[in-house]
Amino acid sequence: MSESQFARTTTAANIDIDAGLRAHMTKVYGLMAVAMVITGAVAYAVGSSPTLYMAIFATPLKWVVMFAPLVVVFIFGSKIMSMKYETAQLVFWTFSALVGLSISYIFAIYTGIEIGQAFFSTAIAFATLSMYGYTTKRNLGPLGSFLIIGVVGLIIVSIINIFMANEGLSIAISAIGVLLFAGLTAYDTQNIKNTYLQLRVSQGEAIAAKAGVMGALQLYLNFLNMFIMLLHLFGAMRE
Repeated sequence: MSESQFARTTTAANIDIDAGLRAHMTKVYGLMAVAMVITGAVAYAVGSSPTLYMAIFATPLKWVVMFAPLVVVFIFGSKIMSMKYETAQLVFWTFSALVGLSISYIFAIYTGIEIGQAFFSTAIAFATLSMYGYTTKRNLGPLGSFLIIGVVGLIIVSIINIFMANEGLSIAISAIGVLLFAGLTAYDTQNIKNTYLQLRVSQGEAIAAKAGVMGALQLYLNFLNMFIMLLHLFGAMRE
């Protein structure tokens, strides 16, 4: 093969990979967007209905609603690669509906303006950080390890604060959480990109697509956690 033929072949291969990556990321963001719509619709339907809201949050059922998403996400994370792509999608969207139930309280305790401010602030930050993670040449791996450790610590402190009910600590948790999940947005975006490029070559598009569902879940959780924590901060400023 001549040098010109090799160059043309290499260029064609790179174009094919770039097109595949763009399609993959578009699908990841699309899955995440659908999940966010489901979460928002369920949360609004329950939170704006006093009957449904009281039936859940004024009874022991609230504990089931609060912890069911955690159970589902842990099982989902461990089983996703053995599922069919369509099944993984369905489980992800079912999970997003359960999350909608668990956060429906926001419509009962926050104003529409606060919810709107938190959502659009989160959307702008998420888009900026995800774009950075996608385009940067810097390896965000070491940062990701630090952020994950930080999230684990934040979860432990949050559980402790459930019993302490310290408002000052709660505000600090929210502020630190926003920063951690903002960083994870950039890290996870880069990781989704790199995972696709690795799996596409080694295991094919089908496996890469299922990894994309997990990527959509990670970005969804980053967005959701940033939103909830920003909302708490906006609510605290009102008080």
